[in-house]
Amino acid sequence: MKVRPTFTTAVLALLLTTATTNAADPKPGETPPLAEYFRVESAKIEAKPLLGIDSADAWKAKRPELKRQLAEMLGLDPGPERVPLDAQVTGTVEAPDFVIEKILFRSAPGLVVTANLYRPKVVDKDKKLPAVLYVCGHGREEIDGLILGNKAHYKHHAAWYAANGYVCLVLDTLELGEVPGLHHGTFRYGMWWWLSRGYSPAGVEAWNGMRGIDYLVSRPEVDATKIGVTGRSGGGATSWWVAAMDDRVAAAIPVAGITDLHNHVVDGMVEEHCDCMYPVNTYRWDFDTLAALVAPRPLLVENTDADPMFPEDGVRRIYAQLQRVYGWYGAADKLGLVVGKGKHVDTEELRHPSFAFMNKWLKGTDAKVEEPPRPIDQKDLRVIAEDSALGPRAANALIQETFIKVPTPPNMPPTRNAWPAQRAQWLEEIRAKVFGGWPAEGELSTPEPQPVIDRTTKGIRMRSYDYESQPGVTLRFWWIEPAGRAAGPRNMAIRVLDEAAWEGEWSRIIAALEGTGPVSDLNTGAWVTGVLPLRLSRDRALVLLAPRGVGPSAWPETKDSNIRRRFYLLGQTLDGMRVLDVRRGIAAMRRVVEVPQGANLALIGEGQAAPLAMWAAVFEPSVSDLVLESPPTSVREGPAFLNLERLMTQAQALTLVHPREVVIRRSTPDAWRWAARQAETLGAPVGSWPSFAPR
Repeated sequence: MKVRPTFTTAVLALLLTTATTNAADPKPGETPPLAEYFRVESAKIEAKPLLGIDSADAWKAKRPELKRQLAEMLGLDPGPERVPLDAQVTGTVEAPDFVIEKILFRSAPGLVVTANLYRPKVVDKDKKLPAVLYVCGHGREEIDGLILGNKAHYKHHAAWYAANGYVCLVLDTLELGEVPGLHHGTFRYGMWWWLSRGYSPAGVEAWNGMRGIDYLVSRPEVDATKIGVTGRSGGGATSWWVAAMDDRVAAAIPVAGITDLHNHVVDGMVEEHCDCMYPVNTYRWDFDTLAALVAPRPLLVENTDADPMFPEDGVRRIYAQLQRVYGWYGAADKLGLVVGKGKHVDTEELRHPSFAFMNKWLKGTDAKVEEPPRPIDQKDLRVIAEDSALGPRAANALIQETFIKVPTPPNMPPTRNAWPAQRAQWLEEIRAKVFGGWPAEGELSTPEPQPVIDRTTKGIRMRSYDYESQPGVTLRFWWIEPAGRAAGPRNMAIRVLDEAAWEGEWSRIIAALEGTGPVSDLNTGAWVTGVLPLRLSRDRALVLLAPRGVGPSAWPETKDSNIRRRFYLLGQTLDGMRVLDVRRGIAAMRRVVEVPQGANLALIGEGQAAPLAMWAAVFEPSVSDLVLESPPTSVREGPAFLNLERLMTQAQALTLVHPREVVIRRSTPDAWRWAARQAETLGAPVGSWPSFAPR
């Protein structure tokens, strides 16, 4: 079972270390787990550049909805409250030809942003200046334990702008700012519930950038019609979010901050990046759609030719789609590409063209770019005093808990007759937002199970079968029944296995029945209570089903995080696809034995497998009974299902199984009280649904 840690002060200290990949690189000649699956799934999305939009009229008509979808995937629809900025200038630094103001503002309730504002030393009060929002990458700066923020790392960019007649606001990021939060929830700490919440720190960075623009336009010296945004690496990604979301951006220069889905998922670039690089991909976009939302405003895409994090081939594929969209607007002259030499580096070869681009589009000049040294003491850039109590009062460290608003319980229909329509409506939304990564109905053929082993041990016949759940995903189930039975069973129990169940008793029972393990391993509690009774009841059968990543299809623990993260880049979660595996397993099982009409089919899940069984039952009307053993009652405790908490809780979703029989073992009735009350509204006798059993 995977550990799901919570965020603590100790974790906060850990995140301040330099980010490194936790990838377990495949050995030469080794095929990574699920490689073919990820190739096929990525190819489906890649096959429709720009989501299949192929004309100027179609793009312009759909752009408002695409922008709304991006806002939703960033957690900004609905977004946090746009509270007053309450901006403070906590000090100034005098340089020879510019002034640095140390800025602190609120971007959302409790969420603070530290920043430096660079401005020319002499400003004509009658003349407005162009402004640049500089959003930072992962450049950690700390001296003697004092966090200076990554704004200190990128000071040379802002210094050039201020010395050349711009106002430049440099924002600290959530993770590496003076009041730190967290970027690495799924990357490093197993916080898969972020996906269920629909949360990504990319949304926080986008929001802070938009609020940074709010601050810039509030400044009397800033021309609100001439605002640019730029940044490199993580700041390059944030530049895309801000420019796509905020039409006040007049020019954008994302540097080394984007590549396409093929690079991330198939080529493994996801293993290099933290969570701030990705929205929650509910609508299964490739990154070309995001990039194209900047059109037709001036855009310069910059990268290097040997960047191991943003490969040039993916950047060029995105740029080709940008050329199409800018062509639709008749704005090809506003689009540019610079590919410099080197790896993931910050060089003059990239900086000088970017400075010239801002000059052209924000100042209307082609002045020669020069960049003499402008020394700045990093310690002078600290915004908050060392003894400030602001840090503990700010929500930065726990913003993942509050940034996405969890809805109140959904309203049940007022009458029993209205329930079918309400249920259908909820299922449509859940199918689109939670399980949108499933294949379309009819896309997959009925699985053809392939026999593996047929063996009888101690009066119990065990047959195992392999079946293809999806291309690149071959799984196994085990059919267990009394030996010598001629007719199909009247009662079938399908037990969904998770990692804990497999690693416990069931793998040993299976091995003993297959003849690969000692028969003595049948002396287990699961054998006595789950298998042995079959010999005494000729009308029963047991099916054990192992979804992807469990049992024969398991992958090493060292690869687990990066495999799971590939799923959510595809608009899926591993657990959501495991529900599909259960459904496909049921279909495969029905090809093995003809199930008598009216037979009972019970689906059983324990622990982390319980929600898998529950959701499979929701979508499989042939399931007559559901048994949940020690089920998690929240997504925080259990499997991750994309966006589920934005719609309803795990316990509330149980209502979707009604009126079929549900038995819950080893769980408190209080956790399921809302679903029980709704069942009573729908006609169930008080206290009868779900039923609770002690074991």
